[in-house]
Amino acid sequence: MATTAEAEAMRRAVVLAARGLGHTSPNPVVGCVILDADGRTAGEGWHQQAGGPHAEVHALRAAGERARGGTAVVTLEPCNHTGRTGPCAQALLDAGIVRVVYAVADPNAKAAGGAATLAAAGTAVESGLLADQAAAVNEAWLTSMRFGRPFVLWKYAATLDGRSAAADGTSRWITSAASRADVHRLRAESDAVLVGSGTLRADDPHLAVRGRGGARQPLRVVLDSKATIAPDARVLDGTAPTLVAVAEDAPAVRLAGAETVRLPRAASGPGLDIPALLGELHGRGIRSVLLEGGPTLAGAFLAARAVDKVVGYLAPALLGAGAPALADAGITTITQALRLELTDVTRLGPDLRITAVPAPTAPAAPEES
Repeated sequence: MATTAEAEAMRRAVVLAARGLGHTSPNPVVGCVILDADGRTAGEGWHQQAGGPHAEVHALRAAGERARGGTAVVTLEPCNHTGRTGPCAQALLDAGIVRVVYAVADPNAKAAGGAATLAAAGTAVESGLLADQAAAVNEAWLTSMRFGRPFVLWKYAATLDGRSAAADGTSRWITSAASRADVHRLRAESDAVLVGSGTLRADDPHLAVRGRGGARQPLRVVLDSKATIAPDARVLDGTAPTLVAVAEDAPAVRLAGAETVRLPRAASGPGLDIPALLGELHGRGIRSVLLEGGPTLAGAFLAARAVDKVVGYLAPALLGAGAPALADAGITTITQALRLELTDVTRLGPDLRITAVPAPTAPAAPEES
């Protein structure tokens, strides 16, 4: 069983892992704490960028000789393969670590097996400590590895009566400066930011990260099935890379400042095939997508059951009329409602930020005899 010191170290490792959000893709975020032979913290580290040293290596360097005879506490199973860096399992063995406690098993077949390698060498290994917390901070990467598609977070801003725009189409600004700043945090932590052609025409969004020093700019993705994007659209300004997805039968289009990809149309309804889009993005190394499009695009993603998390920014205002936050999602009766579980409610200035994830599917009720 894990000790109290190991549990505290894992909590710290989860915090460290979060520092890598937005910087490590297509790799996971990982935190590591090294405890010396007496159970005291000797070193810590996190995976800081793709291609750079892994969390275990940073922590071992910080610990130095105090690592010998000690314990490594890691949020993800130490890797067992040689890529741009060497295998962390071997690095732990070379440093004289005698016990490894990790939270989540590595689902990546190329990297998994570190725990077995450590155990075969005589190292004591324990798994599952604070697994839920460690999985939550690494949710995007774990989703992409398990399902072969990016993790999708749908973000929206609305009034208390669910309006994302007024009757005349105006929508700036529904929420406060504090909420808008938080959206830039979400962008900075995402590999791609996605909108549809409707939002592009209505708002001409920029979609780049602002106000966060050192942030890596995400890929800006525009779903424009009919290839109607204007050549002076702000997403084509070169501030961040841009990908425009058009239908296979759309007119030829050449855009300075963007790459174009052709995708099949949706089997039913307007727009492009969502699974095909996500497959294309996953193939490009995109592990997380921030869905910032309007109600129609959000409805299409929900209908495809391709939303993993919802973040809603609710302003204390009422409009009574205007565009809803969500359009048709293929739900026609209350029994089909997509039920969510609240995971966080936070006040941002005058607004509320509500975070929720799809609730586990409940088993069907037994039929009465």
